[in-house]
Amino acid sequence: MSHIARSTLIVAVFFGLEKLLGFLRQVIIAQQFGLSSELDAFNAANNIPDLLFALISGGALAVALIPVLSATLDRSGQTAMWALFSRVANIVFLVTAGLSIIVALFADQLVTWRLGIAPGFTPEQQALVADLMRLNLIATLLFSLSGLAIAGLQSNQHFALPALAPSMYDIGTLFGVIILAPQTGYQIGPVSLPAFGLGVYGLVYGTILGAALFLGVQIPGLLRYHFRWTPRIDLNDPGVRRVLSLMGPRVLTVFFIQIIFLAQDNIASRLASGSVTALVYGWLFMQVPETIIGTALGTVLLPTLSEQIARNEIDSFRTTMNKTLRLLLALTIPSAVLLSLVIRPAVGILDFDPAGTDLVVWVARMFMFGLVGHSLLEVVARSFYAQQDAITPLLASGLNIILMITFAVLLGFRYGAAGIALANSLAFTSQAVLLLYLLNRRFGGLLNVGRTLLRVISSTAAAGLLVYLLLQLPFPQLPLAVFSLAAGGAIVLPFIWPELKALIKL
Repeated sequence: MSHIARSTLIVAVFFGLEKLLGFLRQVIIAQQFGLSSELDAFNAANNIPDLLFALISGGALAVALIPVLSATLDRSGQTAMWALFSRVANIVFLVTAGLSIIVALFADQLVTWRLGIAPGFTPEQQALVADLMRLNLIATLLFSLSGLAIAGLQSNQHFALPALAPSMYDIGTLFGVIILAPQTGYQIGPVSLPAFGLGVYGLVYGTILGAALFLGVQIPGLLRYHFRWTPRIDLNDPGVRRVLSLMGPRVLTVFFIQIIFLAQDNIASRLASGSVTALVYGWLFMQVPETIIGTALGTVLLPTLSEQIARNEIDSFRTTMNKTLRLLLALTIPSAVLLSLVIRPAVGILDFDPAGTDLVVWVARMFMFGLVGHSLLEVVARSFYAQQDAITPLLASGLNIILMITFAVLLGFRYGAAGIALANSLAFTSQAVLLLYLLNRRFGGLLNVGRTLLRVISSTAAAGLLVYLLLQLPFPQLPLAVFSLAAGGAIVLPFIWPELKALIKL
């Protein structure tokens, strides 16, 4: 098995574990809070802290930093790489701390402003959102360091601890959900767990604990690769300047992405109560396959694609991308169709009332419609960053935000939260198609996927029909859904086997 295949498998397994723990957390939260205004406030309060993390030390920094660190490691060795890493880390942490202070000072205005987070909430909800947001900024500072650690480890082709870190975060948040938040302790056999009765504030304290664990689990990896911190900031360093030149457009790109989620909540806050939370749960269901497939592949491929471009190995780059695109289509098209069919019993675990269950089911289905596009975007966007081209993804994201807000306004007020989810899928799929077209114009031959599409679509149609028929049987719904999904997957598997074998040789 190749290094890419082995690393992808490790990352996918750890991401799958994280999604399992995350789903458990969300089930317990749903049972405690339901589709309540309090939980809407908690979910809305995450937006600005998440925006800061994503802009500065999350996806923006990692994608800009990894290609430069990989090139520095290949050219000048580990000492030079960690020196560059330290200079960038010092800048990033100071900027994150400064912006966190500003957000804390103006939290109330950010919530109540007409174009802000939740203008449609009641004054009591808005005050709660502002309080929770300020607490969440502590976790943001910890995440800012974690994002840097991820970039450093992945530049050394180490993926296990960064992939494990999200599960550690889930363990911390589960402590908040199970111990800090509830009014009455949970009973596990003969053991009664303590309950601090902090309500939604307990969820935030669990988030802070999770962020600390997220960072802590990566420290052994940094020590293994001989990390040494240098207390310097040198804006004239060529490596720092290159990272910042890539990071500028990437920050704007991620900002556009985060604006989309802010716009979703802005519109949803004007709809029926529970709409914001329905979007969160619907997104969670789509994110399980998207993370295991698209994010895992994109994460592992970025350093390799960066090295291929740095060494001018264009044929290898083209071959890697073509195999990856065919693999993504082979995995995501059946996943989107089959999961959409069996989603209702999974949503039923959340124990919402019938109206709430229907709402989340249709939101999840509309998000699932965009699974292929979101997964392709994970890899295709990184292929441009591997070329140290941050401008093309930026322009595509600018178009994306225009499409998303337009679709969300047209569909959201007409079809509710499900319309917003559909708008998201349409916009992100359009962005993925545009970037694929531009990448194929630059390299040629990347879109040679016709045979794969024919096999995948025909087998998915047959599998989907079988799953639909099986779900009509008078058996308990959740076991029937699991069996039906397995049966559908068994039909598809022989038809996508060539793409799975290609992964082993990547």
